[in-house]
This record gives sequence, C-alpha cells and structure tokens, in this order.
Amino acid sequence: MIDLRSDTLTKPSAAMLAAMAAAPVGDEQYLEDPTTNALQRRMAELLGHEAALFLPTATMANQAALRAQTKPGSVLLAEERTHVLVYEWGGPAIHSGLVMRGVPAYAGRVTPDDVDAVLDPDLGPGGIVVLENTHRSSGGRVWPLDELAATADAARARGAAVHLDGARLFNAAVAAGRPPSDWARLADSVTICFSKGLGCPTGAILAGSEALIERAWESKYLFGGAMRQSGVLAAAALYALDHNVDGLAEDHARARRLAEGIGIDPTEVETNFVSIPDPYGEGIARAAAAGVALGQLRPGWLRAVTHLDVTDEDIDGAIDALARERVNTV
Repeated sequence: MIDLRSDTLTKPSAAMLAAMAAAPVGDEQYLEDPTTNALQRRMAELLGHEAALFLPTATMANQAALRAQTKPGSVLLAEERTHVLVYEWGGPAIHSGLVMRGVPAYAGRVTPDDVDAVLDPDLGPGGIVVLENTHRSSGGRVWPLDELAATADAARARGAAVHLDGARLFNAAVAAGRPPSDWARLADSVTICFSKGLGCPTGAILAGSEALIERAWESKYLFGGAMRQSGVLAAAALYALDHNVDGLAEDHARARRLAEGIGIDPTEVETNFVSIPDPYGEGIARAAAAGVALGQLRPGWLRAVTHLDVTDEDIDGAIDALARERVNTV
C-alpha cells in the first residue's frame, strides 16, 4: 500500500533516533532540561518572538494559546473548516469558554471584512482570531503575507488577539521562499507541529511574548503537566530543523508531479497536498483497491499528502494506480 493519507505518518529516521538517544536531559518542570531549553530558545528566535514552550502536540499548543489570551464568553473567529474548529473536539469552548464562529473564506483566508462582520466591538478584549497557514482543508494553501497582515490588523482594531496555527508553517515558508518569522511575527502567538512533514514522532512549539508563555505554562499543567525529561523528544525537533526543512521542497515537487500525473492542475498545488475531487464518495475505496491510501480533505474532496517517507517510486506507483482505477474521474 502506498500511503498518502497524511504527513503525520512520517517515521523518525535512524539518525533522528540516534540524536534522541544521545540528548542530554533534565527535569523540564524545573527548567533544567538543556535540550528542551535549547529548542525553545531556537524556535523563539526563528519565529520572531520573545519566548517559546515545548508541548506534546500542536492541538495542545493551540488550546494553551487560546486559554492564555482570552476570557470566557468571548468570540473565537476562524475560517469554518480551520483545524481548531473542526478537529480539536470543541476544545476552545471546553477549555476556554469561547464562542466559536466559523466563516466561509476562499483558500481559508479570513478577510478584514469577515472580522468586522463577526467581532462585536462592545465585547472588548478577550476575543481571538485564529489563522491557519498552511490551510489544511483548502489543500495546503499558503497565506500571502499582505493578506494575513491586513486581517491581523483588523482583529487588533476590534480588540482581539491573533493566533497563527502554523502546524505546517515551514511548508509555507519553503514554498514562498521566505523565513517563517515573516508570518509568525504578525501574530500574538504561533504554533508549529514537528510530527508532520518535519518527520518527528511527536512534539509542538508555542511561541509568543514572555508573559504569554508564562500563562501558557498554567495551561500545560492543567492539560497534563510537565513532560520531565522531554529533551528526548526535543532532540528530534532540533534534528529536524537541521536536516529536514530543505527537504520540504522535494515533497512539494512530488505533490505537483502526482497532481499532473492524475490529471489535476499542478498550479493548484502550493505545498504537499493534492486535492482530489470525490463527488460520489467512492474515491477512498477505489484508491485502496488499487493499492493507494488517500485521506479525507473536506466534504466532496480527498487528499494525497507527500512527506519525507514518500519516494519518487511511490509517486510513480500512485500515478499508475490512480489513473488505472480512474479515481479522479468526476
């Protein structure tokens, strides 16, 4: 089976595992894990923020960011199929008491007009606008910097904070040829996921001001506590930053080749997602019968996702199999 369901399927390489085994560690709760501390300093600098906090997952990082910047009863505004609204099990309402408002938006990009239409200025501080880059459900699309900046400005004009769910921000940065800080510094907080295209077994980072990160520690304790010798996991992230970021460009190239090979316009592929129409709901089964595992993108659409464990031979095999089974037939 050629498995293209998600880039969360990546396995740590032998070299990454060796780096994990060799990592110096200490107790994270006492701020004594040198590898975790090094990762947090490095990520804060890379993202253009004062401080950063290492957490087990990007979902936990998103939820900690929301709780640290909002007050119960305030509005969370995001594109209607953003990860934080659809795939985090009502966490903003459960953990932070937020009223979740989703709006439709082209390529997942909430506009200043959307912000003005939804955020009531009488609510005052406590609301938050969540922006996702790359945007998963639109097919790994990249936010143009000027558009994200305009939406962030509109949010702050209404007294709301801005959180950037940058789970795949490094994909966006590589695709656009810009540093991730160009987007990250436009938000009050930003999350990064290491267990997708960067190839780590788990781990995420939350970056923001020193005051925000101090508040996020409270949420980390509430959501499960310190990880103790977390340097074993932080070492994987440090390895990925040194060795796996440039390879994202190869993932993107393979995604475009796959799209072209199955009759989808490759110019619609901005990063490592190929969006495949599935109007009759048969695509996953038909692809599986041909030996290719596809994932769900949004209603009526499937996704094929490339990552560092997907080879050129896998792409060749997937093109042949999907074409043979006419998976892209509308």
